[in-house]
Amino acid sequence: MNATDWLVVLGGTAAVVWVNWYFFVAGRAPAYAAVGGAGGRQEVTVVVQGGYSPAHVRVKAGAPVRLVFDRQETSGCSEEVVIPDFGIRRFLPAHERTPVEFTPERPGSYEFTCGMGMLRGRITVDEG
Repeated sequence: MNATDWLVVLGGTAAVVWVNWYFFVAGRAPAYAAVGGAGGRQEVTVVVQGGYSPAHVRVKAGAPVRLVFDRQETSGCSEEVVIPDFGIRRFLPAHERTPVEFTPERPGSYEFTCGMGMLRGRITVDEG
């Protein structure tokens, strides 16, 4: 192998390492719900476009939560959001904002996904 071959191998290896770090290791800061509205409702807007942004939301237990899913695409995978621990399965029309409301009673970590389970997010409920 000559020097060019080694550069290509090293560049490819570096790219693979970076992609794996970015998608599987790099931490994403959670979005803290803003408190406002009737009854101290906690609200966060989650953009749906090839994934969830933010993909990690923090809220307080015992207060109503309103997640507004802003779907900015037409992909079939993202047309539904499922939050199984709260019994929620909601259709998300393309290019529209869809509110999803629930009240978490207990602290913990709860997953939300698309209908196919490919897109994933997390809700962390802290003590109220």
